[in-house]
Amino acid sequence: MNIRKSGILLHPTSLPSKYGIGELGKAAIDFIDFLKKANQKIWQILPLGHTSFGDSPYQSFSTFAGNPLLISIEKLIEDNLLDENDIEAFPSFSDTKVDYGKAIDFKYPLFRKAYSNFKMIKDKKTLSEYNIFCKKNADWLDDYCLFISLKNHFIEERKNTWETPEYKAYKKANSDTQTENTINDCFYGASWNSWPEDIAQRKKASVEKWTRRLKNEINFYKFLQYKFFEQWNKIKNYANENGIEIIGDIPIFVAADSADTWSNPKLFKLDAKGYPTEVAGVPPDYFSETGQLWGNPLYDWSYHEKTKYDWWAKRIKNTLNLVDIVRIDHFRAFDSYWSIPYGSETAIKGEWKKGPGAKIFKAIEKSLGNLPIIAEDLGDLNKEVIELRDELGFPGMKILQFAFGDGSKNEYLPHNYKGTNFIVYTGTHDNDTTIGWYAQTDDNTKNYLRRVLNISGDDIAWDLIRAAFASTADTAVIPLQDVLCLDSDARMNTPGIPGGNWQFRFKEELLTNEKAEGLAYFTELYNR
Repeated sequence: MNIRKSGILLHPTSLPSKYGIGELGKAAIDFIDFLKKANQKIWQILPLGHTSFGDSPYQSFSTFAGNPLLISIEKLIEDNLLDENDIEAFPSFSDTKVDYGKAIDFKYPLFRKAYSNFKMIKDKKTLSEYNIFCKKNADWLDDYCLFISLKNHFIEERKNTWETPEYKAYKKANSDTQTENTINDCFYGASWNSWPEDIAQRKKASVEKWTRRLKNEINFYKFLQYKFFEQWNKIKNYANENGIEIIGDIPIFVAADSADTWSNPKLFKLDAKGYPTEVAGVPPDYFSETGQLWGNPLYDWSYHEKTKYDWWAKRIKNTLNLVDIVRIDHFRAFDSYWSIPYGSETAIKGEWKKGPGAKIFKAIEKSLGNLPIIAEDLGDLNKEVIELRDELGFPGMKILQFAFGDGSKNEYLPHNYKGTNFIVYTGTHDNDTTIGWYAQTDDNTKNYLRRVLNISGDDIAWDLIRAAFASTADTAVIPLQDVLCLDSDARMNTPGIPGGNWQFRFKEELLTNEKAEGLAYFTELYNR
């Protein structure tokens, strides 16, 4: 990352689409064309995984599978798997917000129709490509597809029941650590530890029985993954052909209810029945007075070490097949992580425990070679985290919205930057938009910002974009919301707030030549 470059942060769900959520079709190609016109070299995205309840890309049903909702309906029509008549009538969707439930209800019947048509295909080349994909990815694909199929089965089985013996037993087992609402969500949402014991614990005979019983459903999900990877790879290839690298994202932790924990329970701190014994989060910080209780199960790092971190190597390899550079979210947990007793109501009562340190990356490098990794090094850090990042040579991150509240020695101020090996952002997906942030910040911070940057503040989003581009950072990445000068309504995520997140979408007409020319001008002016 020694060459100065710049780019835009935008998750594919935010792309324009008439089907309620961004897709891997024409709008993605148009966005890449915009990046090229703006002379940008980076497209940064969030995790691409199959999101679970809550729709967060940082909580997915599998760390390896792609999000089926991103599959392009138009591409399925081009592939003759759907017909124009299949989409003559569809709901009216917002063009600025994703409604995940509405999108699921609309798209999945179309996916099932496309799958039915796919099963009729005789083309040997297509069938060969599909079989190669399934075989190449069998290590995770088989478990993921069985996992999702089982969830669907038990959700359907339980939806019209109440107070069954199975429910009462599950409630009794969890009443000390979960609220009644959470118990209901897990049982009727068919969390894997609520399944019958033989399949929850993956007894061989049970796995074989359910695989036979749910064969068609399993193959449906294999088809969706095949189409997701096919469509995404075309998008990535087009970006690379146009000189644009994609920065992807790996959440350090996985969801408690995921194919990962179900198929590899020894990798995590789970009890014999699949319940976490301690969970992840962060202590009180800038974002929340009570910390953030993420609820993800923590890793059994001693077991990972015995396996030479093989699962992590596969995870990073899989992500690097999809992107060019990987940002690891919450990098500090490799040094030390906040461990919260399972059943806690907040993240306040936790303790720091040691992570695997550099040895995990040394082990992965032996199998994968040089690792193009960005360390998300924000939040409450100690010197050991910084030393670990620097020992590994990973770029870190600087956030300009954090720069102006603590006087002239603030480490996020551009005049205090040391070296060049980091990425500077105006804000990330966890920050408000720059216009929203500026409107709500205090007068002293506003005044100091205006004096440091010698500005009026009337065009604050582009003022911070200029500051990022002008900085010594090797790479500057700007959320699209700031390029488009959008307010807080366009915020992607508010940490600690459970609802209303991950919904931002932009209108196609906002990607104007004027915005592209403005970015291109800064790119040339500041040698990016």
